[in-house]
Amino acid sequence: MQDVIAAIDLGSNSFRLQVGRIVNDQIYALDGIKEPVRLAAGLSADKFLDDAAMARGISALRRFHERVAGFAPEAVRAVATNTLRVAKNAADFLAQGEAALGFPIEVIAGREEARLIYVGVAHTLPDPQRQRLIVDIGGGSTEFIIGKNFEPILLDSLYMGCVGFSLKYFPGGRIDKRGMKEAMLAARRELQSIVHDYREAGWEIAVGSSGTAKALLEILDQNGLAAGCITHDGLARLRAMLLRAGRLDAVDLPGLKGDRVPVILGGLAIMSAVFQEFGLERMEFSEGALRLGVLYDLLGRYHHHDLRDASVDAFMTRYRVNANQAGQVADTACHLLEQLDPVMADAANLDRRFLRWAAMLHEIGISVAHASYHKHSAYILANADMPGFSKMDQTRLARIVLAHRGKLERLAGIEPTSPDWQLIVCLRLAVVIHRARDHRGVPAIGLTRARHGFVVETPPGWLQHLPLTAAAFEEERQQWQSVDRVLTVRTRAAQQTQ
Repeated sequence: MQDVIAAIDLGSNSFRLQVGRIVNDQIYALDGIKEPVRLAAGLSADKFLDDAAMARGISALRRFHERVAGFAPEAVRAVATNTLRVAKNAADFLAQGEAALGFPIEVIAGREEARLIYVGVAHTLPDPQRQRLIVDIGGGSTEFIIGKNFEPILLDSLYMGCVGFSLKYFPGGRIDKRGMKEAMLAARRELQSIVHDYREAGWEIAVGSSGTAKALLEILDQNGLAAGCITHDGLARLRAMLLRAGRLDAVDLPGLKGDRVPVILGGLAIMSAVFQEFGLERMEFSEGALRLGVLYDLLGRYHHHDLRDASVDAFMTRYRVNANQAGQVADTACHLLEQLDPVMADAANLDRRFLRWAAMLHEIGISVAHASYHKHSAYILANADMPGFSKMDQTRLARIVLAHRGKLERLAGIEPTSPDWQLIVCLRLAVVIHRARDHRGVPAIGLTRARHGFVVETPPGWLQHLPLTAAAFEEERQQWQSVDRVLTVRTRAAQQTQ
């Protein structure tokens, strides 16, 4: 039986579900559902999502739930993009959305969105040796990528999208020269921050992906303005046709679908600006997009080729982490975690993987300064571009790393039942044990749960030979007491060690 996986893209204009079948490490589309939610249209000036937009989104996710209800947790990945990156009440929507969908929803960073788009596009185009410029105009943001083969070279995400531009520059569906000019100028100003680097890198072919590019392609083709691609001349002629109409409700163009009508003007303005700033004459179209990229990224995780592992390795190299020390800490931390919960012996367990990633990266902040290095480490992990990690992944990783030393009081906001507490105690104890950096290996100590905390069991005489570790364990006991948890250190009975 072939494997079936699903990707869910919570875009600023549309929510999309794509189901794919895996055959010989290739993905073949089985099913697709599109819901024109227009989430970005419900974003107020002060960045709050209104109730109506939230309700549209939750309703769509309930419908998606019916299609993926029987899927294994590891076979579904849901990602959210720009609107939920910027909405101040995104957490409220995500809580309701996850309950409606039945699966976690990841809010991904702009460059991670761009990377996934490139993965999707790269798997749909022939001749991967050619260097390409990819442009993906979404509802709330526009992603730009230059890549070759299956590797991106440049990645950027700009805060401009067809929903926001349509509402701002073409209010009420009014189409006039002033609005079009202002929209294109605004887009060109945004583009000027990246265009120099992209021109220097160069490309052999320009490719558009996702809804705006597809809509423009169909309009140009069906109205005789271009054939099989998007062109500079075709966009200019389309702008002239729309300006003559004067109002969106007076536009009757073959190829312009109903769900695309409210956002076509903003998309056209942004695409026109892209052609001008990048000096493009023509652009091909690819059916590959974010959701296909998510499927291929999920395929890698499904077969244990997780890009997050590669990102951790890259960060260790970039920040010159002592791999032997980090590995010792990681091995001991995972050994302790297995004793807290035997399920954690599975190397694929996600909590165990987060603990190992945190242990391997906990010292990257030393590259900034040794004083308070754990804070520098956490800041880097929370804010750097980490391919494969969602923003929520990074936030969790940063929180665990921040907690590996120092005062636990700063973590009082973590829910008492959060699994992160057990990861934190394992990492803190492992760091204490290997403070001397003496290659002592994984010690024969035990860790179990108690009613209000944890119990550390050491071999007879072990701490007598390690006075620094004994003193550090006492400091740990006091730290856990500050968050109303008990950390007990006791010597294992002699017969248990025989």
